[in-house]
Amino acid sequence: MTAVAPHFDAVIHPPPRLQICGLLAAVDTMEFATVRDQVGVSDSVLSKHVRHLEEAGYVQVSKATVASRQRTSLALTRDGRRAFDAHVAELRRIAGL
Repeated sequence: MTAVAPHFDAVIHPPPRLQICGLLAAVDTMEFATVRDQVGVSDSVLSKHVRHLEEAGYVQVSKATVASRQRTSLALTRDGRRAFDAHVAELRRIAGL
């Protein structure tokens, strides 16, 4: 694995988006409802933040029907993982860690 060059990312930096990326970085995919509950926001607030991340190419949104119910899952894209890693590296650099 190559080291990631520290880079502050204004798309990822707002706390809810940073939390979303942090949750998704630990898994391959996570259901929308689980992310919502972990971040502690409403569906509409999460949707807004996910939309920003999706437009930046950082998050992929997938919809599927499971037991006749629509399920939405979220996953970090390869670019999203790189951007998140670089952002965390920059925060550590700034904090002197």
